[in-house]
Amino acid sequence: MILRRHIQKSIEDSLFKGKIIVIYGARQVGKTILVKEIQKKYPDHSLYLNCDEPDIKNALSDKTSTQLKAYFGNNRLVIIDEAQRVTNIGITLKLIFDTFPEVQVIATGSSSFELANKIVEPLTGRKREFFLTPLTVSEYMSLSSPIEFQRMIENRMLFGMYPGVVINDSREERKNIEEIAKSYLYKDILEFNKIRNPESVEKLLKALALQVGNEVSYNELALTAGINKATVEKYIQILEQAFIIFRLKPYYKNARNELTKLRKIYFYDLGIRNAIINNFNHFDERNDVGTLWENFVISERMKKNSVEDVTVTPYFWRTIEGREIDYLEDMGNTLSAYEIKWSELNSSAVAPKTFSDNYPKTPYKVITPENFFDFVT
Repeated sequence: MILRRHIQKSIEDSLFKGKIIVIYGARQVGKTILVKEIQKKYPDHSLYLNCDEPDIKNALSDKTSTQLKAYFGNNRLVIIDEAQRVTNIGITLKLIFDTFPEVQVIATGSSSFELANKIVEPLTGRKREFFLTPLTVSEYMSLSSPIEFQRMIENRMLFGMYPGVVINDSREERKNIEEIAKSYLYKDILEFNKIRNPESVEKLLKALALQVGNEVSYNELALTAGINKATVEKYIQILEQAFIIFRLKPYYKNARNELTKLRKIYFYDLGIRNAIINNFNHFDERNDVGTLWENFVISERMKKNSVEDVTVTPYFWRTIEGREIDYLEDMGNTLSAYEIKWSELNSSAVAPKTFSDNYPKTPYKVITPENFFDFVT
């Protein structure tokens, strides 16, 4: 089954407009399927190159414009999949851009810490970037309906939204997400030449998985993982750039009692999170359902904003005394606040007084399973 991804139209609308297209995304989110669907619209003038293949990688590494032209032939659309594998890929892409303006390049990468670092300077002003996430709720509902999604929401919070998990046999969901976590999760991270201690990365990931929704201390994480604080910061940055986790900063102005330093860390996909801690228990057998729901809603909201190219800065808010709001969005001139609750019985329709006093015109809303569709679709 081929599931059309929502960013496909935006990518297609950007073709042949004087920019190299760069698509980032974790392994197994469907980048190759996406670019091959785009390629189908150019059957006679396109070339797909998989840089996991050594001969293709070598054919694109440190080549002259004459050599590249001979390799591309008369193709107007050239797709370079897993482009980070190519030595000096940024220089190669710049050479293509400057020498062959009629050629549209789409480059994909599953490890932005490698690909982005290699192309940032050579491609300044020459690229447009897209981010392919695991399936969004809207994409999932193209396979079903809101009612069906409500019935499956527990599964989605346990096994996640990777295409290979959602589309394939539902009886194999656990097996499929465990295979993704085992075979692909660490591949790019541990291949990165600055990672020399894989056990510390695994310990750090487990610690982060167990602290989802809580403020994290890098000092405490360092003790848990057996590494120093600077290494924790470096590993967390790499995990972000590998599209495994993301961070929320605390929102604050100048109120003395607002948190200003600690961060919250969430997972892009809950199936990956649950595989890391080996916990796929049903909801009536676990005590982290509220945490799962908070992570699920925030990640789906961020995926929605990314797909729709909505520019917002996400935050959380908390005071030293423990008053908190799960999720805030700053759109520059507008701030919105959201409390995320699995059950309305545990929620309040009114923001904490300290928050209302400091930010009196900020709209506040509680997101529950009953109303979350409007928030994430």
